[in-house]
Amino acid sequence: MRLVRRAALLLPLLLAAPAGAQTAFPGQREGTWTAPGFRFHSGETVDLRQGYVTLGDPANPAVLILHGTGGTARGMLAANFGGQLFGPGQPLDATRHFVVIPDSIGTGNSSKPSDGLRAAFPRYTYDDMVAAQHRLVTEGLGIRRLRLVLGNSMGGMMAWTWATNFPDMMDAIVPMASQPTAMSSRNWMMRRLMIETVRQDPAYMGGNYTTQPPSLRIANVMYGTGTNGGTLNLQRLAPTREAADRLVDQRLSAPPPRDANDFLWQWDASRDYDPEPRLDRIRARVLAINSADDERNPPETGLTERAIARIPNARLLLIPASAETLGHGTTGNARFWRDDLARFLATLP
Repeated sequence: MRLVRRAALLLPLLLAAPAGAQTAFPGQREGTWTAPGFRFHSGETVDLRQGYVTLGDPANPAVLILHGTGGTARGMLAANFGGQLFGPGQPLDATRHFVVIPDSIGTGNSSKPSDGLRAAFPRYTYDDMVAAQHRLVTEGLGIRRLRLVLGNSMGGMMAWTWATNFPDMMDAIVPMASQPTAMSSRNWMMRRLMIETVRQDPAYMGGNYTTQPPSLRIANVMYGTGTNGGTLNLQRLAPTREAADRLVDQRLSAPPPRDANDFLWQWDASRDYDPEPRLDRIRARVLAINSADDERNPPETGLTERAIARIPNARLLLIPASAETLGHGTTGNARFWRDDLARFLATLP
């Protein structure tokens, strides 16, 4: 295992469109596929709908891109992510790769509690989500092998899960903003507190609410502020109480998550995440990318470095903290690591 550190100030600036803007890429298509009789870890079975976006020609090497909690496939096409990766000459050029981006269970066009089952929807886990993605890739899209699995945040944890649950399916993985160790400590404590804030709201009514619980907005903003943004960046943005108040007011005025049950199921899915006992199964080459100011995966614990040392052909890229990095959100901006990804892909057989 090699630990790579670079000076953040030497990284190229993002000169593309605003972060939320999306680009149309070659061969871009949206679709849905239903996995008949999908069995969850609990034994419950449903015909599970899965939304997805694909880019490029299916004859090209296949790349799987996995989004974070609450995200969607389309969100990965934003200028600050897909706009840095899938264009001509970029590391995952859609004219040379077949890019597959699924909507995970519970988000986008995939099956979710708000479709009708509400609180009766199976309490899925990351293992369920990856099993569903595997069926989409192999049965729905007919892909036998993946050149790369790349994921950010929850997608990073699912990349680790792919590598341990389906070790012969891919050549390489790039898990970002994640650790290959059990969900624990502040990361889970903050998730649990966010979940309980909504569950204990009388308006939640055990998931049978008639209007969205008011606590949903505040719980989401509280968690996002406490576990994302970067210490130096937030100090730059809010150097005074007045500036901090304005930032809080902006966040509280933004639209809340669309549905409380969808929201709780998404965050609760991480409860039993722990690929560490199966790390010896990994056959893929690994480039793990984290940020030194990641609030959810603090590097000072040493957990990721110790885990990666057990994996052959694995290394960790740690992006130094600066006023430009965004804590846990750093890796959502591909400008911080796209050149490292290109160099890593060039080493694959």
